[in-house]
Amino acid sequence: MKSLAGMSVLVTGGGSGIGEATARVLAERGAKVTISGRREDKLAAVVADIGEHCRGVVGDVTVAADRERMLQAALEHGGKLDALVNNAANMYRQPVDGYTEEHLREAFDTNVISAMMLSSAAVPHLEKTEGSIIFIGSTHTRRAFPGASPYATTKAALEGLTKVMAAELGPRKVRVGCILPGAVITELNLRAGLFGEDEIEARYGAVAGLHALGRVGTAEEVAESIAHLIQSEWITGVALEVDGGIGLGASSF
Repeated sequence: MKSLAGMSVLVTGGGSGIGEATARVLAERGAKVTISGRREDKLAAVVADIGEHCRGVVGDVTVAADRERMLQAALEHGGKLDALVNNAANMYRQPVDGYTEEHLREAFDTNVISAMMLSSAAVPHLEKTEGSIIFIGSTHTRRAFPGASPYATTKAALEGLTKVMAAELGPRKVRVGCILPGAVITELNLRAGLFGEDEIEARYGAVAGLHALGRVGTAEEVAESIAHLIQSEWITGVALEVDGGIGLGASSF
């Protein structure tokens, strides 16, 4: 297992949720973490709380120039690049007969294309450190939720990408992994308009029973698994379910 101490890691979507939790876990263990996101106030608050091991860069992963700034910021902050965590996401959900091409393109641009392009730019740097690329998938690819086909499809694309990229980059000593979280309490669900703040407890309480372990997860639990993949030197091409058993589809029937 590699030590996180001294590593340089870029985490997109690091201003809240899983991205923020990942930055905290990695920084606590000695990594120099660069987080990116579109909201300057959120990034500034996280950086101020974590301290000198964390640096923020405002930008949109769908913009090529912003992706380059994110990468350069990580290289400057850490002096190298050991890992890239592609966490930024668009949680577009819509019934099949309600799709709009604009929103579908936005979802694929954020969740898939931007992650591919940033990973491509990072490879030469990761090759030098025998580093890793982490994608954030979803158990939406393990269990069907009506109305979530746009989001599920983008996450399925990341799983396929993980395997092919791992096979291609393995000879260059760059590892690739994908984390598949179950239901986790994050701000992304609120921003996606799935429910309001006053509905959080009821909605998560309702979905808790779908998990074999009987509860929803935390962003910190997902972050621990991301850290594990970054450190593990003989794991690549894996889609790791960190989902409390929701993907099992278990029932009492």
